Amino acid sequence: MKQLAEKFGLSVMDDLSQCQLIRERIAVIPYALAKQKKMIPIEETANEWVVALSNPLDLEAIEELRLFLQKPLKFVCSPLSSIEPAIEHCYRQKEGAAGKLFTDTERSPLADIESIDSYDLLEIKEENPIIRMINAILLEAIGQGASDIHFEPAEEGLSIRYRIDGVLHQRHNPPKGLESQLSTRIKVMAKMDIAEHRLPQDGRIKLHHGGREIDFRVSTLPVVHGERIVLRILDKGNVVLGLEQIGMDEKTLQGMHKLIQMPEGIVLVTGPTGSGKTTTLYSAISEINASDMNIMTIEDPVEYKLKGISQMNVNPKIELDFAKGLRHILRQDPDVIMIGEIRDRETAEIAIQASLTGHLVLSTLHTNDAPSALTRLADMGIEPYLLASSILGVVAQRLVRRICPDCKTSYIPSKEELSELNLKKTDLHGGQLHRGVGCDRCFHSGYRGRVGLYELMSMTSRMKTQVLKSQDSEELRRTALDQEMVSLFSRGIQLVLNGVTTSAEILRVTRISEEGGEDGPISV
Repeated sequence: MKQLAEKFGLSVMDDLSQCQLIRERIAVIPYALAKQKKMIPIEETANEWVVALSNPLDLEAIEELRLFLQKPLKFVCSPLSSIEPAIEHCYRQKEGAAGKLFTDTERSPLADIESIDSYDLLEIKEENPIIRMINAILLEAIGQGASDIHFEPAEEGLSIRYRIDGVLHQRHNPPKGLESQLSTRIKVMAKMDIAEHRLPQDGRIKLHHGGREIDFRVSTLPVVHGERIVLRILDKGNVVLGLEQIGMDEKTLQGMHKLIQMPEGIVLVTGPTGSGKTTTLYSAISEINASDMNIMTIEDPVEYKLKGISQMNVNPKIELDFAKGLRHILRQDPDVIMIGEIRDRETAEIAIQASLTGHLVLSTLHTNDAPSALTRLADMGIEPYLLASSILGVVAQRLVRRICPDCKTSYIPSKEELSELNLKKTDLHGGQLHRGVGCDRCFHSGYRGRVGLYELMSMTSRMKTQVLKSQDSEELRRTALDQEMVSLFSRGIQLVLNGVTTSAEILRVTRISEEGGEDGPISV
């Protein structure tokens, strides 16, 4: 592109975010034209339009734009990686548009709603107000970085909440009369049975937003006042894979790299729902993915498709569970196996047998901390000698919200706050901590984005000896801390001192025992 620009005497602009029209979100040409031709007006002067394009050889597109704008054009070259985000930002739904639709719309029929396979949320123009409402909600949730959308029926009406950075935020309260129409539209999109209101249902919606493909995993549940619907947003454009990219500290990163290079054994990732366990597993297998290895996964469900890896969904309808699928995977000559979750003794036993016969197995468990994973497996009925010989290491993790950089401010903490953190005033940088006061960029929450806390317990010879003696979680935790395991709480304190997150966030996902020492983190 730079060579073409030089040949045609055009300047190159790598960042369009600060250009006048993009910054002010003024869309001059139709979205379909900008998207198809990969060009967008970025500035207007008295005599001409300044247009960013990716291909100066596309003369047909240039002529079409010239006819549309009816003014002399000046071109600059810009890469697709800059033009596509600029188009998406410029045409993105304005804040509050979804709420305005609820305010303006009266109850309307659903006669024109039809099933769809996939469409672009920014491109479609619907007259049906219910369809426009759902589109507006989806656009708003994506724009705010939500991971889930909750439609919650109550006696007085419908509540719509978005889960952003792990916390639910109230967004809309449409009238009770719109509840059935909104749920019907979602069911139509997810190819569910719209006449069934008594049984839970699951479905999927595949849409496009700008240049990104976005999946929605849909779950309905009959409750007292109607049907509760939750949409899990799987935005493939926002997936960050790689152990270095997900925010692991240096010591944990080195330990994890060492574990996943082992030819056989089990590596476990633990934590509550929504703590990023699957992303950590995906990051691990993406780093060991090579043409000379056969990597296979069994998941419930497959959230993101990874190139070069065979992935399988469990399917309860045909009695294909983790244990049954894992047995068949072992007949496919795998080198590395990823199991979405170890839920029962049968799956745990097969995973351990696989690790003992020359396979590297990666999986997740729902436990509060790393040592508790061994206690959980022992409770399932796994013999201690099998745990000692098969487990390579356990990673416990949590996600905490980052302080919004645009409204970050410093403050002097109280003695009570320092006491809760086991800190002294001399431990602080300049005697201050940081927090967000709230702004438009973070929707007045004071937080934007999340960062991981990680606790790595490696199975050293001393840990193996302790497992054989006792599987008590407290005994295992003391031994692990003696073996230089750094707890989630200690990791969190470092993030607080470095101004990355707040003390309230750390205390939300970890706790300190009454004796004043560190105790295992809990999910709150």
